[in-house]
Amino acid sequence: MARIGYARVSTIDQDLDTQLAKLKAEGCEVIRSEKVSGASRAGRNELATIIDFLRPGDELMVTRLDRLGRDTRDVLNLIHECEQKGATVTVLDPHISTRGEMGHIVLTVLGMVAELERRFIKERQRDGIEQAKSAGAYRGGKRRLDRERILEMGGTGQRPAAIARALGCSRMQIYRILREESHPRGSPPVKTGTFPL
Repeated sequence: MARIGYARVSTIDQDLDTQLAKLKAEGCEVIRSEKVSGASRAGRNELATIIDFLRPGDELMVTRLDRLGRDTRDVLNLIHECEQKGATVTVLDPHISTRGEMGHIVLTVLGMVAELERRFIKERQRDGIEQAKSAGAYRGGKRRLDRERILEMGGTGQRPAAIARALGCSRMQIYRILREESHPRGSPPVKTGTFPL
């Protein structure tokens, strides 16, 4: 029987340290972590590894329910897979486990509430954006990529693929920023493939 921790954040610039510290404090012998969106199971290789290796009596532990996923059905399917292997799932905040029937019900309700809350937030964001657009005050979201760093790395001769790997973004984003810098708006268009891979 093993206590296995799983930590996740959605973007590469977010920090896993708090989750890792909490899971260690709870006595997790193994902790797997990843920086990937929880919108679906796709691409969540560390979580898949945990599920594959779960044994009867093992306990999968997360700091919050939304670390397992952002979709209620997906989370419930994941919990079901753990139970099929004879393992349990424990959430630290609030502290709930699937060991008892009541814990399973509470986890289901929490997942539904969290999903509804996310939908409400998205609706409020959309409403706010529409209001800002109609008032002429909307200028789009903040840029996530550090353009200066990309240009600096590109200036040292690093290839777009290497820059993309280092910054955790797509190669096309790097190409676009480098193109914009070398050919500002109003300049003749650049042919695709100008930058080496």
